[in-house]
Amino acid sequence: MCVCGCVHVCTYLLDVCGLLASVNIGLFCTTPSVPLLRCVPDKIGMHMLFTGEPITAQEAQVHGLVSKVVPDEDLRSETDRLTDHLCSLSKEVLSYGKVAVREIATQGTLDSAYSKASRLMAKNAKMEDCQEGISAFFEKRHPEWNKK
Repeated sequence: MCVCGCVHVCTYLLDVCGLLASVNIGLFCTTPSVPLLRCVPDKIGMHMLFTGEPITAQEAQVHGLVSKVVPDEDLRSETDRLTDHLCSLSKEVLSYGKVAVREIATQGTLDSAYSKASRLMAKNAKMEDCQEGISAFFEKRHPEWNKK
């Protein structure tokens, strides 16, 4: 099974939940504040950083730290389902998408974001795995992704 970054996410969330409490022992969490303040509204992040109080999974979802919350008993099956799905997709296109999304997000205006997105999509359309995916769709078969 492919992990596809899930370990990094889980480690990050465990670090944030555990390390933010270090303010209670005199150590302000400057390093965890960097990703935290980029993921949640300032007031939520500041509350977590200055109080050291953890938030619930449901609060984390509401504030954009996680995209989905499942009961403990479903965690393994949902993680397996998600990682299996991600691993069935083109690694080349997923990697490209991660970079593309960050590039689009840094554009200052809506017009420049759309302009950048259009150029990135045109570049993506020329990729081997994109061509394979489109062909597979029209031929009603599963794509055979490049194994790079």
